[in-house]
Amino acid sequence: MKIVHITAGAGGRICGTCLHDNTLVQALQARGRDAMLVPAYVPTTTDEHNVAERKVVMGGVNVWLQEHVGLFRHTPVFCDAPLDARPLLEWLSGRTGGARAADLGPLTASSLKGEQGRQRKEVAKLARWLAREVRPDIVHLSNVLLIGLARSIREATGAGIVCSLSGEDVFLDAIPEPHAAQIHGLLRERAADIDRFVAFNRCFADAMAARLALDPGVIAVIPHGVDLSAFPTPPPDLVDRRRSRGSRRVIGFLARGCPEKGLDQLVRALPAVAARHDVEVVAAGATIDTERDYLAACRSLAADLGVADRYRWLGQIDREAKLDLLASIDVFALPTPRPEAKGLSVIEAMAAGVPVVASRHGAFPEMLDGERAGLLHVPGDHVDLARVILSMLDDVDLAARLGRHGHQLARDRHSADRMAESHEQLYRSVVTRNAPA
Repeated sequence: MKIVHITAGAGGRICGTCLHDNTLVQALQARGRDAMLVPAYVPTTTDEHNVAERKVVMGGVNVWLQEHVGLFRHTPVFCDAPLDARPLLEWLSGRTGGARAADLGPLTASSLKGEQGRQRKEVAKLARWLAREVRPDIVHLSNVLLIGLARSIREATGAGIVCSLSGEDVFLDAIPEPHAAQIHGLLRERAADIDRFVAFNRCFADAMAARLALDPGVIAVIPHGVDLSAFPTPPPDLVDRRRSRGSRRVIGFLARGCPEKGLDQLVRALPAVAARHDVEVVAAGATIDTERDYLAACRSLAADLGVADRYRWLGQIDREAKLDLLASIDVFALPTPRPEAKGLSVIEAMAAGVPVVASRHGAFPEMLDGERAGLLHVPGDHVDLARVILSMLDDVDLAARLGRHGHQLARDRHSADRMAESHEQLYRSVVTRNAPA
């Protein structure tokens, strides 16, 4: 069985979808499966060994030009090739941070039209390449914004089509009318071209089933997995960690620096926590141009609240630095004000044996196993967030117990190999269902 994952590059920043798809394909390959990861638009970025192909499909320069300049919808393929050169796309990938979802309504709608949209030439090129050179049995699309590709790919290759549901709601909700209604109509129409969808948790599966008018039965729930080899096999001794550092306590945060991840909520909670503990927040994550004002506002907020010396923003960090961060903190916090679809950094914190504080909605109630791997707070309520963080800092035995349970849960539920095995079963069911009678 030949498996092809097509994943959208993220403009030079590390994103959850790129991390998930890279880990999944790497785990499939480790299990001896014929799997490949193909970037779309721009190259992918990850903090692990990148297994993506050098080739980039649906090259971002050509996609943009075909949207905005009619001539490029009709140029011969040999004219497109220089614009798909990897050095150019790598250069572009570091300069896409200024793009706002609110400005991308027309391009998104056109892309979802697939073979009928302004990018139809790129869609046809992709389908021909897959049919002639790759011949996949399964094509797995990384998010629903790519489902405009499905119809042409199926017609050209006969492959089964799987699509992940991976937090697209944030992007979709930022698109204004009239394009928002058009895009949701296209998503519901094109969803019929997908054999099965995959979500990381039941909460987001149900939310997207309602949004796309899907039968929930077509959505498989497969938790995200991580490469556990980089994380401690026995859970760390959190009591000893505290003792070695004296009175200082450290709260970690690892996510993109944007309002949806709730970094400002953590800053607002910090004064109440600092009133009882010598504490600091160490935060890291991707930074893009459109979110620099938000990060500046978080720094200003920390200064206004008198806790600037207790707040550090590290920006995007590599894998080694991420593991070091997780190995040095007492509590991990991800106080998302809106329901979270993935929460991958929470799984990494659990794998590191660190207790978690997260919002009581989205993926987290399911992920934290009935608050046995961490504690939940009222979403958007920084007072309650401070209360929950303090309950962990006040009671090291509670924190240690939660950390140990999360560590075991990560090994039982969130290994990369288990994630890959579950996807194999899904792919086999799709191929079997689509086989000629």
